[in-house]
Order: sequence, then C-alpha cells, then structure tokens
Amino acid sequence: MYAVIATGGKQEKVETGQVLNVELLHADEGSEVSFNPILLVDDGAVMSTADELSGSSVTARVVGETKGEKIRGFTYKNKTNNHRRWGHRQRYTTIEITNIARG
Repeated sequence: MYAVIATGGKQEKVETGQVLNVELLHADEGSEVSFNPILLVDDGAVMSTADELSGSSVTARVVGETKGEKIRGFTYKNKTNNHRRWGHRQRYTTIEITNIARG
C-alpha cells in the first residue's frame, strides 16, 4: 500500500517504513506528525476522491532535521557597477513513515 501526501507545496509518494526529507516542520524530534493523503492505493484499489479519503491518514515519526545543498547565485547589471552575490541553504525535516491507515 502506498499514499501520495502533500507537504510544503510538494507531493510525495510514500510507503510504510520509508525515510524522506520534507520541508521544515516545526516539530520536536521523536514526535508524531500526521498528513492527509491526496491519493491512496491499496492492492490496486485507487482512492482519490474526498469521500473515499475521509478518515484516512498517514502517520510519521520525526527523525531529525537536516540541511540541503548550498545554492550560490550572482546577479549582475552591465555598466552600472551593480552586482550581488547571494546564497541559500534549505532546511529539511527527516521523517519516517510509520502507518498508512484507510478511512
């Protein structure tokens, strides 16, 4: 059985026992978080409407926090002495999917 969840503006296909990085969730390490699935597939039976998914949930345990790869950028405008360097490093929450429950 697998589910598709939406978190942080992105969609992820998850299965029980899977460990993945999602956008930063403000949750303590070891705590439980719950997601509402937007698609659930169980032995070929696809549930995707709101009626079928009512009561369904995906539960995960927060493993920790991590940082993504450093992104470096540079902007430049010709003949104006206008240039700027910038950088960004995204923070992620590492979660482990513990349970996918049908409604």
